[in-house]
Amino acid sequence: MLGLVAGCVIGWWMLRLPPEPKASWDNWLTLARDIFLHLIKAMIAPLVFASIVQGIAGTGDLRKVGRVGAKAMIYFELVTTAALAIGLLVVNVVGPGVGVKLAGNAAALGGAAAARPPTLFETILHVFPTSLFDAMARNDVLPIVAFAVIFAVAVSAAGEAGKPVLDFCASLTQVMFKFAGIIMRFAPVGVGAAIAVTVGHQGLGVLLSLGKLVLTLYLALAIFVVFVFGAVIWIARLPLMAFVRAVREPFALAFATANSEAALPDAFARMERLGVPRGIVGFVLPAGYAFNLDGSTLHLAVASVFVAQAAEATTGVHFGLGQQLTMMVTLMLTSKGVAAVPRASLVVLIAALQSFGLPLEGAAMILGVDALLDMARTSVNVMGNCLASAVVARWEGEFDDAKAAASFGRPEAAGED
Repeated sequence: MLGLVAGCVIGWWMLRLPPEPKASWDNWLTLARDIFLHLIKAMIAPLVFASIVQGIAGTGDLRKVGRVGAKAMIYFELVTTAALAIGLLVVNVVGPGVGVKLAGNAAALGGAAAARPPTLFETILHVFPTSLFDAMARNDVLPIVAFAVIFAVAVSAAGEAGKPVLDFCASLTQVMFKFAGIIMRFAPVGVGAAIAVTVGHQGLGVLLSLGKLVLTLYLALAIFVVFVFGAVIWIARLPLMAFVRAVREPFALAFATANSEAALPDAFARMERLGVPRGIVGFVLPAGYAFNLDGSTLHLAVASVFVAQAAEATTGVHFGLGQQLTMMVTLMLTSKGVAAVPRASLVVLIAALQSFGLPLEGAAMILGVDALLDMARTSVNVMGNCLASAVVARWEGEFDDAKAAASFGRPEAAGED
């Protein structure tokens, strides 16, 4: 939090610098941010692979894999549908796009306007990699998960011959957690540099024209977290304060960096300390990065209706509730499996706007404050996936309440190694 505040102050100070000193500061801060993010991303592939193999092959219960996967997908679909519904409700009540004149330049969208979300068949095919090392090199989590699950089944079926591989994966998981602990010592520097670059580039004036959209998204996300996540925690009988203490650091890291991958290793370690078995957290967290993007899904609902409202103010053509519901169904389908697409939310939004004949200038306007929107939706994505792993663990009857109380039952315990 201190790094976040310091970064905001430095970014605000940079706005007042002459161009040359500002460029120099920007370069050094960008370097510090990118080094931190690169080191975080470097541990994702080995950590995901090793933890899944150990979690599945270590138990020897292969039927559990399909059961956990089915429960995770049911939960993902229910919660993302709730996210769309809340986003649609809030944006229609607040009306951030009412009266807004579309003045954005569609050309500012660059290559994103030409991109498209993958089809259902492309998404399914993408899950199964032709090369594990290619997927690891691109940090493409979903193919790594698919390969690791099948590999874990093979390790378990190999019996004694597979035991050295299982021992290696167990050791690798522990080493990667220690690696994460070393890198996280530099989190205040990385977080401060990331937010300083954002504030130094965006400034505060950009909020004036699109402030209502930003506030609408933050309000909708707050309602979603309190009422939907709150209801899920109550129904699943999860320890509320322990969960909050466990998730607050990954949440803050995702918010400051606007990068969900940066929070994944810390989320792994903390969910395991919360009492979620390694096999479940190793499967549900990475899968959620493709299928359980609660914050991004809610953002798509708000952003698409915002453009429709602005288009009505510009052209006079009304975009009714029936059309909005149809668009929500489209977004629900096209938002799945786009985690590997750069600027995925923007790509899905543009595809929806094109499908319903809405102007791309609306997406160009949103792009001006996308950094602020990205911080909010990314942090809620991370929180939602952490919650999903705990819910599936409870559903399986394997959530360890005693471990949660020991690790996060006291405020001072949250920071203990």
